[in-house]
Amino acid sequence: MLLRRDFLRLITAAAGWASGTLAWGRNNPSRRILKNGMHYRLLGRTGLAVSEISLGGSPLPEWPLLLRIIERGVNYIDTSPSYGNGNSERQAGRLMKTVGRDKLFIGTKFHLRGPWSEESIVRSVEGSLSRLDTDCVDVLLIHGASEPEALTDDRVLGAFDRMKKEGKCRFTGLSCHENHLAVVGRAVDCNRYDVITVGYNIYNIDDGGRADALRGRQTGQDGFQGLLRRAAAKDIGIVAMKTLKSLVRMADWKQLEPLTPQQAMLKWVLADECVSSVVTEMMNMEEMEQDLAVPGMPLTGAESRALARLAASSSRLVCRSCGACRSSCPERLPIPGILRAWAYMECYGKKDRAREELDGIEARAVLSRCRDCGNCETACPYGLGVRSKFLAVRGFLAA
Repeated sequence: MLLRRDFLRLITAAAGWASGTLAWGRNNPSRRILKNGMHYRLLGRTGLAVSEISLGGSPLPEWPLLLRIIERGVNYIDTSPSYGNGNSERQAGRLMKTVGRDKLFIGTKFHLRGPWSEESIVRSVEGSLSRLDTDCVDVLLIHGASEPEALTDDRVLGAFDRMKKEGKCRFTGLSCHENHLAVVGRAVDCNRYDVITVGYNIYNIDDGGRADALRGRQTGQDGFQGLLRRAAAKDIGIVAMKTLKSLVRMADWKQLEPLTPQQAMLKWVLADECVSSVVTEMMNMEEMEQDLAVPGMPLTGAESRALARLAASSSRLVCRSCGACRSSCPERLPIPGILRAWAYMECYGKKDRAREELDGIEARAVLSRCRDCGNCETACPYGLGVRSKFLAVRGFLAA
């Protein structure tokens, strides 16, 4: 397990590793190191050296492939009690017992749903520790924080302080699916969080587009990517997710062959020095080989321009979860949450996961309150056809 002291020692070692190669890029402030074919970066102030490609646990792959992914150098797993009704955590626990606790860093989460309290958070974490069969989780995160006020709530901070004092978590963090500027901005400003896991993909080209740039000016921030730079300046570790989100027909897009568009998307995010790791799901050997070929590959100018064209070609089809629609809705419906759940089906073809997420936010009941007034579409800076997507969701739920 690579910690900060080991990381710094390895950097200064003249001979590098006996078992691997030490790489130190002159123009790479992210402090990348290479061991046995995998590149690692420090996860901010945690001092953990995490693989540039990390593994998402929703779901984890089958056991033989999971072992192979770890053998290839992936050492960070992002899981949650809501993934597979706890089975993702159980599988991660089995994995730690098999390969050794010192070979893996585990991040898991807790929800702030329904009536919650400091005690309910603690109970959730203790349940996760039981399923993981471990005494301590490396990174404990709020799952899907959407309101900035929650980050400085005494109940949340009290639970984190208690878990750390009792040795049940080492570092604190949050994941964010919507309202990024406000939520991530509060996390950076309060400086109580060590890790932020956030959606980051090619649709953030040009500083997140019109919505983030506009809201950034209103809040005195420099848009989404500027916010990440502020986080990195405070040594907060950034883990990117939703990196492969796209509605482009990949089979018809040949501009980057033999590099796949998915690989180019991963390269684009990893080219950002603020990012420590990208969470992906590798469900078969082909996906594993594609994703794990990316670390260490530089992004070329031609690839960057091609990705900008790719993002532009589907810009009006993809929700950025900026929250402008929800703010304009007379019913204050969780529109970004519905569209995020629908993206599992629309962008990734994950029918069961989409249904699980839609049921989790009671999408049928939510959609029944929609007035079809069109305010959401008027407010969307990207011209997203929200009502047509709602129609598709209704049809999916009725099937």
